[in-house]
Amino acid sequence: MRINDDLTKPVVVHSAKLEWIPSPSAGVDRRMLYRVGGEVARATSIVRYAPGSAFPRHVHSGGEEVLVLEGTFQDEHGDYPVGTYFRNPPGTSHVPASKDGCTIFVRLWQFRERDNTQIVRNPGEGETVPVREGVEAARILFDDGQERVSIESWRPGSTVTVGNPRGLEILVLAGSLIVRGELLEPQTWLRLPQRERLEAVTGPAGAEIWIKDAPLQHPDVLQMPA
Repeated sequence: MRINDDLTKPVVVHSAKLEWIPSPSAGVDRRMLYRVGGEVARATSIVRYAPGSAFPRHVHSGGEEVLVLEGTFQDEHGDYPVGTYFRNPPGTSHVPASKDGCTIFVRLWQFRERDNTQIVRNPGEGETVPVREGVEAARILFDDGQERVSIESWRPGSTVTVGNPRGLEILVLAGSLIVRGELLEPQTWLRLPQRERLEAVTGPAGAEIWIKDAPLQHPDVLQMPA
């Protein structure tokens, strides 16, 4: 399966308008944003857990990066409410579930070799950093020099420009913005190739954005099994 696999082209996916696709585990459905591979895939997805659903224990051989969008995600290590961000590096395992249901944003098989940092950022955590014009607040969730992941609050009715030396990926969490004349609302995903800067105008409520500044595929990305 190949979905939005040309990393040289800009991509906008209004995920809230996509159909849910069942996963192999009952009660767990997906909206696929980017995918290369079958059930084991290099993938970016929105995943929905129905109340009481769970996925069997599995090892993340290629790493897993997650942001909780709705409800409370759980595993044997604890509960992760809305706004929790975590990285499970290659070789980690868990039993993901949700007692009351949840929706999460997930990136799989996109870790680099030797990226072994396991972190959990609770809602509101992260180092606050200086902001660019049009941005009210920004906090870093992860930055190892190779990629930088942050949450930003953009002011209402503002023009925001984001440079793009490596590649950009954003997910709209709340509010809205217009990019190239196109309205981006919550759970819209945007990916821009290297050196194509982002120019956006926020709506009347502003916008909250998850943003990753990193190569769209690292040169030393972990290789999937043949």
